[in-house]
Amino acid sequence: MSLTNKEILAKAADIARGLAMDAVQTSQSGHIGLPLGCAELGAVLFGKFLRHDPKHPEWLNRDRFVLSAGHGSMFLYSWLFLSGYPEMTLDEIKRFRQLHSKTPGHPELTHAPSGIETTTGPLGQGVGNSVGMAVAGQMAAARFNTPDHKIFDHHIVCLAGDGCLQEGVAMEAVAFAGHQRLDNLILIYDSNNVTLDAMAKETQSEDTAKKFEAMGWDVDTIDGQDLEMVADALERARKAGSGKPQFIISKTLIGKGIPEVAGTQKAHGEAGAKFVDAARKALGLPDEHYYIDPEVAAFFAKRQEELNGAFVEWTKKFDAWKAANPDLAKELSVSKALSTEMAEQTSQKTPHYDKLFEAIPPFPADSKIATRKAGSEVLQPMAKLNPLLIGGSADLYGSTLNYIGDPKVTDDFKPGHRSGRNIRFGIREHGMAAILNGIAAHGIFRPSGATFLVFADYCRPAIRLSSLSHLPVIYIFTHDSVGVGEDGPTHEPVETVPGLRIIPNLDVIRPADPEETAGAFVAALTRTEGPTLIALTRQAVPLLSGIPLEERRRGVLKGGYIAKKETAELNLILLSAGSELQHALKAAETLGPGTRVVSLPSFMRFHQQPEEYRNEVLPPSCRRRVSIEATIPSGWYEYVGLDGKAIGIERFGLSAPGAVVMKELGMTAEHVIEVAKQLSA
Repeated sequence: MSLTNKEILAKAADIARGLAMDAVQTSQSGHIGLPLGCAELGAVLFGKFLRHDPKHPEWLNRDRFVLSAGHGSMFLYSWLFLSGYPEMTLDEIKRFRQLHSKTPGHPELTHAPSGIETTTGPLGQGVGNSVGMAVAGQMAAARFNTPDHKIFDHHIVCLAGDGCLQEGVAMEAVAFAGHQRLDNLILIYDSNNVTLDAMAKETQSEDTAKKFEAMGWDVDTIDGQDLEMVADALERARKAGSGKPQFIISKTLIGKGIPEVAGTQKAHGEAGAKFVDAARKALGLPDEHYYIDPEVAAFFAKRQEELNGAFVEWTKKFDAWKAANPDLAKELSVSKALSTEMAEQTSQKTPHYDKLFEAIPPFPADSKIATRKAGSEVLQPMAKLNPLLIGGSADLYGSTLNYIGDPKVTDDFKPGHRSGRNIRFGIREHGMAAILNGIAAHGIFRPSGATFLVFADYCRPAIRLSSLSHLPVIYIFTHDSVGVGEDGPTHEPVETVPGLRIIPNLDVIRPADPEETAGAFVAALTRTEGPTLIALTRQAVPLLSGIPLEERRRGVLKGGYIAKKETAELNLILLSAGSELQHALKAAETLGPGTRVVSLPSFMRFHQQPEEYRNEVLPPSCRRRVSIEATIPSGWYEYVGLDGKAIGIERFGLSAPGAVVMKELGMTAEHVIEVAKQLSA
């Protein structure tokens, strides 16, 4: 790096420090330590290293930068502003942490091209997201690059702190990345010896460098406030050629520039704000707040033009690739669901549900299979129609049955076969869920992942973030009830489904039979405004052939439908979801012709239907209602009302054969009949 650039970048680092100080002082809120301690790193990343284009933030082959230590959000906002991202204006910097600003306390994916690649906040999630983006980058290169046109060769750069690397989710993802040899991933560790409550030595003593080396990473340790060392380390990481992910330990002084808090845990909050005026003067900044040095502005304007030139050159290559590879080009344009787009755009880039239903053959009339098995059979034709749908499992493919293609013909994503559509995550449920979010945020592939439903609790923080971020991840979670049986209460998720249903923007679908399962998978793939979780049985369930096939399939799309209509004046409604619907249908045969049965596989979808449709399915005039589901029943009272009864399980399960457990806990048609007869006429 030339001396001229070094001087400008050093000045840019101090300008970024000034912006962070001013924003935190103005809002009297926020983390000031990382933006000050990592300012030189930011100067090199955004002033020299990263290949991106602020004029075209949606560029498919851009380098992605993820701030896993999201509490240091002013670091990201300052550098995006200096780089020239239109969404990140000085006015937005001045509105740091204010209502409806684009500069919230932690970075949030807004689905507008803004340079913010993913929602970070809970520590370690950004590390997992970055690993997912690296997976997607490798997949894209393998699937779309040709000998004549290399259109994907970008890197993923993540900045994490001590807190991130103490979190289990990060270490699950790190172990996966090392095993998978994701050499397009650069993880920078802001090693400042401080955590929020105390000095880091109070809670950690491992040799981090050796730890990462043992997990298959190249490790480089530098002074993170020496511009030349930072630049050299990043260049070494880009050109390493070792086939390993790169780990840079960047030694920094947290809160550098404010002596009263620098190097201490006080720099983790806004405690340094009251010393800002003196600190700005010590840095040589003028009295003017939110000051932008003209030389720095000119430098980044020139840098922006250079980056735009790189984008234009890539676009020429991309156009040539499209002309030479029309089938691949169509696949890329149709199948992707970019994270910078909203649902009305992305929904046009997945097959229409009519086309998907046509591709799924009806199940034989005598079918009696588990819905996990039905899901496996439904998945295959759907995957053929959407070649960018990929899947993974947390060491449970043999049980979750979600392998795309023939498991005997290995199509695993791994070194040497990056085009594989199946990812073996190992026993890393939380890491898997965070990685799936990264794949979705990357914007080309549509990720799905599987484990047992009871382990959704291991995944829940990442599921919450996919819901918050409107990422169209598909969760295929099996072994959905006490029907698991002999594995016992540790593996019987009695409270899990209700707990997941309350997460905003998460569509939880619990299908009752193979045809409803087909509807659930189609609903999941055609939904692009957020994640979908499909809860499937381990035990076999009957094909509910008394309900017309199309009603079962398409009823799921509406969340609820009439499974059995009364043949006399309506006086009772039975409601259910999942494998217990069979009991409601059987009970209706005894309870008389005035009994209606309603299937509600998705509460969220049913809520979204017009009031007219909901009242048609559940007429308010009929208040005699009974629901049955093998879960905590509290969520059903919205539908059965104060006059109705909700049959459920308000205890943990039992260790016994599944059918025995179901009967013991009242999941039977006989119990439905008994409870219904107790209701006043």
